[in-house]
Amino acid sequence: MNNKRSVHCFQVLSLVFFFVLGIQDSVQGRLLSVSKKPHRNDAAAYARWLVSQNSWGVLNTISKDLGGAPFGNVVSFSDGLPNEGSGIPYFYLTTLDPTASNALKDKRSSLTISEYPLGTCGKSDPENPSCAKITLTGKLLVVDKNSKEEEYARSALFTKHPEMKGWPKDHNFQFFKLEIEDIFLINWFGGPKPLTVDQYLQTKKSKLAFVLSKYI
Repeated sequence: MNNKRSVHCFQVLSLVFFFVLGIQDSVQGRLLSVSKKPHRNDAAAYARWLVSQNSWGVLNTISKDLGGAPFGNVVSFSDGLPNEGSGIPYFYLTTLDPTASNALKDKRSSLTISEYPLGTCGKSDPENPSCAKITLTGKLLVVDKNSKEEEYARSALFTKHPEMKGWPKDHNFQFFKLEIEDIFLINWFGGPKPLTVDQYLQTKKSKLAFVLSKYI
């Protein structure tokens, strides 16, 4: 009997431990759960899901210092508050880092995001077409200071990445956004899914309009 009670107590304590860890993960900006992904044939919804559920990706810029070669950098991003994403990735970048300084000289850039970190690819390799990936290509722009869009970007980023609030003020961090011009989405075999920027941004249009109306 005592052994059974000990096992039960251990199970309860384990649940409490993982629950506390879960709260800490939430505080650190990591998602506790992933919402159900759309059907793979709904390209626009799938792309928006992939962007909204992720919190980081590889941001590529053109490096003048490297003779115009592409420079990829792991960055954190957010497209909005949880379940209220706009589809537009926002970033909090310092000009002490090559990515931001590159963008100020040449705005051309792309953001690549994988489904793999979400844990929804099963045992598939990240390069397997069944494990979705998306590349958003466009221009990396500084968000206008003291604008409603900057307020939106700050709320979106600091909610998902609360650590950012304490980053050094003297490092010249600025809010950037990716103005999307092209979308490359692979979420199954058979090549990239046809998807225009307009189709991508118009997904959940009424909800998006309501969210942005509070800021823009």
